[in-house]
Amino acid sequence: MDSQSYATSFAVDQSPDEVYAAITDVARWWTGEVGGPASRIGDEFTYAYPDVHYSRQRVTELVPGERVVWRVIDSKLTFASDPGEWTGTDITFDIAEQGDRTVVRFAHEGLVPRFECFDNCSSAWSFYINGSLRRLITTGEGPTPPPWA
Repeated sequence: MDSQSYATSFAVDQSPDEVYAAITDVARWWTGEVGGPASRIGDEFTYAYPDVHYSRQRVTELVPGERVVWRVIDSKLTFASDPGEWTGTDITFDIAEQGDRTVVRFAHEGLVPRFECFDNCSSAWSFYINGSLRRLITTGEGPTPPPWA
């Protein structure tokens, strides 16, 4: 992983299997329009936030209770001079037991500070990972509206 790629982590009381199930149920924690499955290798799903963001991800790695990897195979960020900045990057979730807790380590490998979208995209990932996904895992409740809505 590029050491400058966006990364964050958090710990929860739920099991690695519960965390894995939440991550792969993308429509329950991403706001906007999510289409397609993300539960099997080779699955493709899209994310669209109208007039701002579109991306298509392919599931490239799944290890139940341990790891999820998506490759961004298409992207259009309307606010960036290169709308395809995400294309070819990897979105990874590493799940591990640590004592009686489960740690989630998230990285968007290839989303680096030289990208025009880095600041905005990092803020959005912080909302989705540390807010929305964590909330789904710990309470079973879906996302609240994002701060940019």
